[in-house]
Amino acid sequence: VQLQASGGGLVQAGGSLRLSCASSGRIFSSHVMGWFRQAPGREREFVAGIARNGQSTWYGDSVKGRFTISRDSAKNTVYLQANSLKPEDSAVYYCARGVQHRSTSATDYTTWGQGTLVTVSS
Repeated sequence: VQLQASGGGLVQAGGSLRLSCASSGRIFSSHVMGWFRQAPGREREFVAGIARNGQSTWYGDSVKGRFTISRDSAKNTVYLQANSLKPEDSAVYYCARGVQHRSTSATDYTTWGQGTLVTVSS
């Protein structure tokens, strides 16, 4: 299984981006999916997660109310809509496939994509 993240870029503060993560696996709907981010010199941070059936989502405190995770099983793709972006949202964003419902721990996510860079200018 491979995960391919895309959609990152440079955006001004207050702007929006939509990140995508395409899975090459045929059992996409059998796994929890999540987004994490990592800024230079900082630990990897949980951003958002979504249940296998898409009916449940959970978020890190720093992005609640601004980011929305969703998934399209027909396209084997998970999305992260990031609104009201702030400079502190700048990081490499990673999608990951997990096994634990509502987990925010990177250790519960077993397959990782290569990351896409988001830069928010002030």
